[in-house]
Order: sequence, then C-alpha cells, then structure tokens
Amino acid sequence: MPYQGGKRLSGERASKLGHLDVVNSDLVNELIAQFEDQEPTQVETPASWVEIPDDGIPLRLIFAVDGSKQTIRSDLPPYKELSFIKTALLRLDQHAIAKLDPVSPHPMALRDIMSDSAMYHATVLPLKGVSVKGKNNYDAVRGIIFDSMRDQSLNAEPYETLKWLAYEKWSGQKKPSPSFSCPHCQEEVVGLPFDQDEGTCGHCGGHLYLTDMIGFHLEMSEDAAPDSVATSYMLIHETLMLFTGIRIFWDVGKYSVLRNSLFIKDGPLSLNGQYSKLTIPIRNFFEFAKARDISVHVVGQEKTGGFVDHLELISRNAPRNSVFAPSNEYIRKEIQHRPERSEPYGSRTNYGNKVFVKFDAYHHLVLSIPTGGYTDSYSLDVFFGLKNILASLPPILSHRHECALVPVELANGVASLSSYPSAAIFKVFADI
Repeated sequence: MPYQGGKRLSGERASKLGHLDVVNSDLVNELIAQFEDQEPTQVETPASWVEIPDDGIPLRLIFAVDGSKQTIRSDLPPYKELSFIKTALLRLDQHAIAKLDPVSPHPMALRDIMSDSAMYHATVLPLKGVSVKGKNNYDAVRGIIFDSMRDQSLNAEPYETLKWLAYEKWSGQKKPSPSFSCPHCQEEVVGLPFDQDEGTCGHCGGHLYLTDMIGFHLEMSEDAAPDSVATSYMLIHETLMLFTGIRIFWDVGKYSVLRNSLFIKDGPLSLNGQYSKLTIPIRNFFEFAKARDISVHVVGQEKTGGFVDHLELISRNAPRNSVFAPSNEYIRKEIQHRPERSEPYGSRTNYGNKVFVKFDAYHHLVLSIPTGGYTDSYSLDVFFGLKNILASLPPILSHRHECALVPVELANGVASLSSYPSAAIFKVFADI
C-alpha cells in the first residue's frame, strides 16, 4: 500500500509500469479477454421456473414503506458527525394508481394520490464529537433512540408496534421480551416483564430501555457510534412502520380490510446480527395468523445485491409471467458460492423467503414473502398469500425506473434525503 498524503508532503504514487510483468501471464491474458468480451453471458442454472398462478385476486389497499439517511461530518477537527434519518409509510389505492400514466405520471395526479396518505418519522443521532449534557455519547444515543421510537407526531404508534412484536401481544399471553445483553455490564438479561417500557438489570442495577433489547448498543463505544447504528435504526423503524398498519387492523378486528391489503417493504424481509431478535416474534405472528385463517399479505423488494445480479442473468432465458423460488441449496451454490454450513441461509435472520418473478422482458423482481416458521421448501404453497400478491403487482409496475414498483417509488419520494442539497442544508443548520 502506498503512503498517504499529509499536510506537508504529497502521497506516494503507484507505479505506472508495475502491471507489465502481470500481463505477461497467459492465464491473466485469458481472464482479461473474457473480461473485455461484450457478449451477454449465458448462464445455465437449475432454476425451475413455473407459470404464475392465474387465480390470484388483486388487493385493493397498498401500504409501502421506505427510509433514508444522511450522515454529515464537520470540516475541521475534532470532527463531529450527525446522522439524519427519515422513514415513511404511504397508503395507496389500486384504483387511484391505475389512473396514473405509468411512463410519465402528472405531478398534480401524484399530489392528489399522496394527499393525507403518508406518515413519516424523522430523527437525528449524534455519532461522534457531539455531547449531551450529563451523558456520554453511548448513553445519549440510547436515550435518543428510546425517545425517537416514541415519536409523538405519530402518537408513538411504531413504538406500540415494537411492544406488540416484542411481547407477542397478538397471542393473548403475557410473555416477557426477548432476552438481551445489558448495555452496562454486558450480562444476559432474561427480558423485560410483559408490557414494560423500562426496567433494571438484575446483575448491575443499570437502567434499561425496551429499545436496548434490539441491540443498538452492541455496535457503540462510550464516545462514538458508527454510521451502521443509524442504518440499523432506519431498517428497524421501516419494519415497525410496516407492521404498524397490520397491528392497527388486527387490534380493532378489521380482518376483512387486512385480507384486502398489501404491505410492501423496500428491501428484503430480514433483520441481521443482533437485530434478528425480532425475527422469531414476527415469524410467530404469521404462524398465529395462518392458524386462524387470517391472510396477511407482506412482500419485500430488493433493488440491489447478489440476488438482483443473479436474477439479471437467469431472467434472460426465463419465460414471461413465471416465478421461481430458490431453495437454500440453490442460494448457497448458485448465488453465494459458499461451502455447506451447519445453518441454512436466513435461518436466524429472515422472516421471508426469496422469490424470483419475471413478468416481461423489462420487469423481473426479487421478492421476499413470509412463510411463517423457517422452511427450506421451495414449493409455492409455503408462501403466505403468494397468488394474491403476484396478482397485485402488474398494475403497479412502473416504467420510470428499472423493475420498479409505483408505491415504492412514491414512498421513497416521501422518505428520501438526497446527498445534495439535503445534506448541505443539514450541515448548515448543524453548524449553527
């Protein structure tokens, strides 16, 4: 690695001729030739595409969730960092969407659709160099997360959803929260008692928040928090916004409305690392709903990543209006290219299994759809509401972006914090 530039002297430059010895290799030249080949790669995979079932019923109400964040840094040392986060839940009607021009929707028509149909949440986390009187950065961020989750502009509904999931309130049983590591002494806390917002560690007596159960503190140090904490907060809050609508319909007994609603999340249905504590309660909820024959239609769409890249290749030879659900073995061998492991893909983290869908030459999607408890079955029968979900997607396909869905586009428009000018504006106000 070269030396980096400093205040007095310039950095070390790489040799312009150092690559000549490398390209003398026949193997290297063969690889370069393949890299420069512009012909589309023909990929042969054991993917088993089947025709999309034609007996699904399109769902009328659509709820879409998205989020964004922007982290800003001061120009001079000691550097300070703040991360601005925004999430949004948008409610739409299939009939209203059908009236839009799919290529160039009129701005006034979009305004009418989105009027009084969006709820959003915004907060800011101090990541580095910003102090809160009487607290170190570690405890300050914990407190801000707890207060932000109880955002009164949303009547604390996402926080009530957190409690609904953590305590599995839909079951009618008074369960404790999932266990978690104490943010003070790192000992295991068996969980907060049913429906509690705060508590005390039985080992050290430290003060606990229910939001500590999620595990944000496991990424932080006393004087700083990495940018990944802000990303994780955004993803968790997106999940809570998604299930807020489900919870409200469930609690008031509007099961008929729930059966006719589609909830779309931007990104996969998964919670990684320590945040996967909520995965098991979410799976339990879907199993509980299934046992009572209450349909809950939830789908996540991935826009980037290895699954999207893989679908881009295999969709070329896939028939129109077809669907393929990859098994764990397929994912391990064909997409991740990993050796066999004791735990199958997503067994701890995913509350939805992958589904590849191709509608036509321009619209192919990587979806996540719940199956309840974890299963490696790639039968279409294990996916909750698959037929109705697939029947609901063609009318909301967008022609403005590659493989896009109109509700996700609109939700992103509400939640988006662009790099410019938003980040610049945030920085101006943060410096005051």
